Amino acid sequence: MKDKKYLVGSILLVIILVVTLLSRYYTSTTYTKNMYYMDTYITIKVSTNKSKDKVDKVFDKIDNLYKDYHNLTNPYDENSTLYYINHNTSNEEELTIDSRLYDLLKLGMDYYKETNGLLNINMGNIISLWKSYRDKGEGIPSKEEIESNKEHNIEDIVLLDNNKIKKTHPHIDLGAIAKGYVTELASKTLKEEGITSFIINAGGNVVVGKNNKKKAYTVGIQSPIKPSDIYTKVNVNNKAVVTSGGYERFYEYEGVKYHHIIDPSTLYPASNMQSITVITSSSSLADIMSTYLFLLDTDKALEYVNNHDDLECIIYTNDGKTLKSKGIDKYE
Repeated sequence: MKDKKYLVGSILLVIILVVTLLSRYYTSTTYTKNMYYMDTYITIKVSTNKSKDKVDKVFDKIDNLYKDYHNLTNPYDENSTLYYINHNTSNEEELTIDSRLYDLLKLGMDYYKETNGLLNINMGNIISLWKSYRDKGEGIPSKEEIESNKEHNIEDIVLLDNNKIKKTHPHIDLGAIAKGYVTELASKTLKEEGITSFIINAGGNVVVGKNNKKKAYTVGIQSPIKPSDIYTKVNVNNKAVVTSGGYERFYEYEGVKYHHIIDPSTLYPASNMQSITVITSSSSLADIMSTYLFLLDTDKALEYVNNHDDLECIIYTNDGKTLKSKGIDKYE
């Protein structure tokens, strides 16, 4: 009898110890970090059992990541590497650049082929022209201005071995890919540091890890008609949700809205839809795809998505309808 009581007591003690250890393991604290880079407010929220000091170190690492790429890719900052490439006046025939920027340029050139030229990172001249009018908030570029800035040949970007680029005075703008690319690196950094429950919101670029408290993260998608409203939601884990549309960076002139996503075939803001939201596993790919698909008509955009694995979309049409890819129901 004594042995039985001792055995029961031992089992209870083991159970208490296991429960205590598990409660410590699963007890998590939420931490938030706010930043501003790449013309975007960025918020990172993590849920973890790691100490605040450790989390702060991870946040600092990610802050430096965004800062570095901001300084590498800003086409309007005379101190950035990209500005150096676009405006270099030295006698050198080849320029040695940061390997991180080199890899980003190569990615952009690879997707030029994949998107049949619609995603063109050498459109900085025409993008800058439209930006100048958007900053003023009035007028539109004249035909003469557009004609003088229409050259955007991707072959002007010549990447060489050993992180070198030929000095050809290109017009590179990485706005369609840089933010998603860096946000992907930020999510990988969190996971490498053992933080798997997180949400990164970089404007229209959202990346989430695994929600440990619920079945999934619920991501609201802004209405392009009234951006303060959410018109639909998706439930995701370990996915990127990226929206492209003309409702954030635009101006209105003589009753017409002119936004920042320029169609390379017309050199005017694209007008096939009001917004598109892309869901896939990679923030980098989602950013690229959201821009590319926004430049297609709705039927072609849906056809492309429906023929690719790990890719879903929601389109908000010009007449206010919602179109969804065939596999979107698993996120609803």
